[in-house]
Amino acid sequence: MDAMNWQRLLSAKRWGYESRHIGDPHDARSEFQRDYDRLIFSSPFRRLQNKTQVFPLPGSVFVHNRLTHSLEVASVGRSLGRIFYNEMRKSFPAIDAEAPYLQEVGNIVSAACLSHDLGNPAFGHSGESAISSYFTDGDGRNFEGRVSEAEWADLAHFEGNANALRILTHAFAGKDEHGFALTYSTLGAIVKYPCAAIDGHDKQVHHRKKYGFFQSEQPAFERIAEELGLLEDNMQQRGFKRHPLVYLVEAADDICYNIIDLEDAHRLGILTYDQVARLLIPICGDSQLEPRLAKLDDADSRISLLRAKAINTLIIACAEVFLQHQETILNGQFEKSLMDALPAGLVDMMHAIERVSVEKIYNAQSVVQIEVAGYKVMNGLLEEFIPAYLSEKKTKYHGKLLALMPKQFHAQQETAYAKIRSVLDFVSGMTDLYAVELYRKIKGISFPSLD
Repeated sequence: MDAMNWQRLLSAKRWGYESRHIGDPHDARSEFQRDYDRLIFSSPFRRLQNKTQVFPLPGSVFVHNRLTHSLEVASVGRSLGRIFYNEMRKSFPAIDAEAPYLQEVGNIVSAACLSHDLGNPAFGHSGESAISSYFTDGDGRNFEGRVSEAEWADLAHFEGNANALRILTHAFAGKDEHGFALTYSTLGAIVKYPCAAIDGHDKQVHHRKKYGFFQSEQPAFERIAEELGLLEDNMQQRGFKRHPLVYLVEAADDICYNIIDLEDAHRLGILTYDQVARLLIPICGDSQLEPRLAKLDDADSRISLLRAKAINTLIIACAEVFLQHQETILNGQFEKSLMDALPAGLVDMMHAIERVSVEKIYNAQSVVQIEVAGYKVMNGLLEEFIPAYLSEKKTKYHGKLLALMPKQFHAQQETAYAKIRSVLDFVSGMTDLYAVELYRKIKGISFPSLD
């Protein structure tokens, strides 16, 4: 059976600049570190600071937003990648000669982690649902006949992961025609579900639980897959097996949100110290932990220690799973997340956290309120901008609305799908506060300041 190999999977070629000379290995920054830097200085990344992770923003008590979450995921991802490389070097002393970019795995994974939520709209996951519901349950149903079946599948299931790939590769008007021009390996490591929407949503197949690219970006991902030698997955229409590093990116995200949501819930008084401690202490597996906790009078400091210890345990355990199943992963036959493949005891502990999170955190009143508000705001924006852009006989009001859309979001094609996609680019890129502010203004609820 064919298998993927690290020599091809790790490519420093840049999207859109494939023929450009790759930097000297003795440069201060590797090509993959440049990816990280491009992302961290970018406008879409900065906007994550005002996008909801779980709890409403802003507030008097600091909780995580999408930006702080992404930075923490990148930190965990770098550790996972570094552990993998160190263990490979121990087992295969000649690995640097055979696969010279393997030593960069930590940098590749951290860059991919940094961008994993880049395409998520305002209001957390409820923002994705709100966009989808406009097309499935709202006025957007009227446009189904104007797009193909595959394009409609995109619109009816908005996916932040697919949107991240679009942000990074799409030629937005007035911007670099090659997007962020990241390396192929970083782009490949971002796509968790490498198939189109029409072929995704198969809960029985891990790499097709959702989807990873819009119809507009399918040719782009096929280029990435060809360059990196990803295995084709011919279950339905054309799709692919995951890039192996996706498993590390996914694990870093899973580790962070499972553990850190507990920390935020404690800060907000949703969970007590004892409730969080009962969940985290068993994961830490440190016989010296209790004396250290006893020396800390501050409950937040004790939670911080438990969080750090628990994350460290999960990093080491996930890296071990990745190493143990490397051959199966390279063959494209590993059909679960690294977290689900942990030893049974750890899996049970993580399921206990999940149950508490669903019951106490994700259904907390403040969380539900922001979800409801998100539905109202996102639907309200789409019901104004999409008909205005698609109308063949535009009114003066339509013209005024479209003047609010920056030039970069105006479609470069005249198809209905391209125009809808452009509006979604505009709306999904908004921060929570900007979306609420614009919604209030165009609905006449508030008025612009005259200062």
